[in-house]
Amino acid sequence: MTIDARVVRELSTGWELAATAPGECAGPRELDELDWRPARVPGTAAMAMPGEPRESYDGRDWWFRTSFEAAPPEPGEELALVFAGIATVSEVYVNGARVLTSESMFASHTVALGDELRTRNELAICCRALTPLLAVPRRPRARWRTRIVSEGNLRFLRTMLLGRTPGLPTGPPVVGPWRPVRLERRRGVVVEELELRPRIEGGRGVLAARVKLRAPAGARAPTVVTLALSAGTGAAARASLSVEGATWRGELVVDDVARWWPHTHGEPNRYRVTMTADGFELDLGHVGFRELRCGGEVERDGIQLAINGAPVFARGAVWTPLELGTGEPSLREVLGRVLAAGMNMLRIPGTACYESDEFYDLCDELGILVWQDFMFANLDYPEQDEAFMATVRDEASAVLARLGGRPSLAVLCGGSEVAQQVAMLGLDPELANGPLYGRLLPALVDAAGIDAPYIRSAPIGGDMPFRTDQGVANYYGVGAYRRPLEDARSAQVRFAAECLAFANVPDDEALAAIDTGSSWKAGVPRDVGAGWDFQDVRDHYLGLLHGVDPVALRSVDPERYLELSRAVSGEVMAEVFGEWRRPASPCGGGLVLWLTDLAPGAGWGLLDHRGVPKEAYYRLARALAPVAVWSTDEGLGGVHLHVANDTPKPLLAVLRFALYRELETCVGEERTELRVEPYGGFSDSLERLLGRFVDASWAYRFGPPAQDVIVATLEHDGRTLSQSFRFPAGRPGEREAAGRLGVRAVLDDADGATPKLTVSSKRLLYGARVAIPGFEASEDAFSVEPGHERELELTRSTGAAGPASPGGPTGAASPAGGSITALNLAGRVAIERR
Repeated sequence: MTIDARVVRELSTGWELAATAPGECAGPRELDELDWRPARVPGTAAMAMPGEPRESYDGRDWWFRTSFEAAPPEPGEELALVFAGIATVSEVYVNGARVLTSESMFASHTVALGDELRTRNELAICCRALTPLLAVPRRPRARWRTRIVSEGNLRFLRTMLLGRTPGLPTGPPVVGPWRPVRLERRRGVVVEELELRPRIEGGRGVLAARVKLRAPAGARAPTVVTLALSAGTGAAARASLSVEGATWRGELVVDDVARWWPHTHGEPNRYRVTMTADGFELDLGHVGFRELRCGGEVERDGIQLAINGAPVFARGAVWTPLELGTGEPSLREVLGRVLAAGMNMLRIPGTACYESDEFYDLCDELGILVWQDFMFANLDYPEQDEAFMATVRDEASAVLARLGGRPSLAVLCGGSEVAQQVAMLGLDPELANGPLYGRLLPALVDAAGIDAPYIRSAPIGGDMPFRTDQGVANYYGVGAYRRPLEDARSAQVRFAAECLAFANVPDDEALAAIDTGSSWKAGVPRDVGAGWDFQDVRDHYLGLLHGVDPVALRSVDPERYLELSRAVSGEVMAEVFGEWRRPASPCGGGLVLWLTDLAPGAGWGLLDHRGVPKEAYYRLARALAPVAVWSTDEGLGGVHLHVANDTPKPLLAVLRFALYRELETCVGEERTELRVEPYGGFSDSLERLLGRFVDASWAYRFGPPAQDVIVATLEHDGRTLSQSFRFPAGRPGEREAAGRLGVRAVLDDADGATPKLTVSSKRLLYGARVAIPGFEASEDAFSVEPGHERELELTRSTGAAGPASPGGPTGAASPAGGSITALNLAGRVAIERR
């Protein structure tokens, strides 16, 4: 990390790209006759030359070049080029002179500019072809092989596996300067090392600081260094640092400290840190004070997080790097989707890449926990190769220096599926606990003073690391293994580092852009060697939950097939998380595979490749909300109602539940006043609360079901906080006319207030979707209780990625037109204006 008194200029314009055969051009002086085309940085070869065969990106040398002007440094100044990441085996030339070589896309580099600097300078970056390098036999030989990649020698290269994984729609490999290139003019003082470690001690916030400083050539070393913490406009603490050599140390104490919380449980309070060195003021970013505990033994009990003493049910998704996607959603917009869905954790998987400082800064700011893998997955990495292990040591040390002390950092993991790969091949389990995962990485984590738990691999624990009832699991019982929904409970999952992978169908607009007659098949993942894909998985649950033959339905009514397919994966996810989140569950959390698609089509993402939510996103969001009500089918035990209150205040609310027959007639209703303590929950039997037996789950089946809809609603001062639906006799399968259902949708946008849409229905309205050009509703894929209404707020969308930010909405000036559909509604209902 280099934070200093400096002027920074991004070298992001004027770039060109050309490709050559491997080794054809040894240096930039041989490039003038090539076919150059415009490129962007940060960027990749695939961004400038899309549509190339995937193998060509690794099969050729790729040259990026630009020019920049730079005045010579003044006395006491220095100029440097900073490369935040180049993929993968690369060389950098300034004015024809090679100034850098790199063999890792995960490394950042700083190049001081000296005698080669001119007023106008030529900068060239060459990313060498990997295919010839991968063909060279390497030792030590692999002790196992994996199908996740086709080329085993990737284990020797520090590069991303995503993009090189057959069967997964992950786009092309990342090749090029994929992270920013900057020109920095430094003056006064340079921060060479920075370690900020906040902690809570006796109720006070304590910040321990260690800073290694260097003066640029011609400048004197600093003599007085002070550190300050501020919150808002006021100073919270200030202290002078003491020096030993070039390293300054000290501690700051905040008596009445505002703690950092994940957004589901409180405010992510942070303090700005500034340092003054002989009059030069440096912004060192932000810190947050929080206590993190992980109860029990991870490989037995899983991840059971407590933050500031409060239990946290961790839920979210596996992150996919936006650099790989084909859309243009901003990082803040996508993370805003995470907040809106009630998610509080993202996992950076070992198949991907370490994220940008902006990503971690935003997670700190927004209150999103981070599960951070080191970038290892499935492969037998050469632990006996000293040069490789030295590279890993440098890489991991740099990552820990960037992440240490961040309040969002919750879990560190050696890598993805390494222990599982070893065990499933019947090898010695200790192979996954060797020099890399068992010694080097945990030693570096310990030396960095990081309080987040470290686990060797995910999944891990139990007699076999892929068992679900101990440690950390990758749970696909409900999902890829097509187990019944009851398996979510009987599997006794302690924590799911991955789960619930489905081929989630995007909306019609996304499908229409796919150039294939069977657009619903585009982007569907498939495990290598499997005779099935994840559409087959989704179809299994479509038949199970909706009682239809997916193949027959697809052939005679593809529109209905897509409509039900969009709904079913979210319905399954909500059921599973309802099982895991109830107070009696042993589960500490789960992460859906994955958040955002990397290619168009029905991928695993809850968001499509443009960052637009799929229907599954909305259905899951209701199950993950900080304040939520839901029900579970307990078989002969009836139906149980559950309430969660993750907030820091007591929840004072009314739990109302109603039973309906024939989707319309109320046959039972009860109201119960509740007080749910902060970070607490409530569970009880519906029939105990009702005071009589009604065979709520229709388990005894003495006759036809007494009710076919059960609606649970959490209310406060007449306002609905949360609502859920259960269908003991099966989900409504028939579509009815709008007149028969008694559906109306009325828009009110008078007096410049936030537009509101009220949807009402005489009979049950099941799975309603809202379509208004230029706008999106605060909720979608919702149901309306018989004889009731649902009020939604409308916000102008920013196009692909989602709701407008307060600074600049786009789209139509006010809602116009629009309609609603529903799974049990024939046709559409036009939206009326009040």
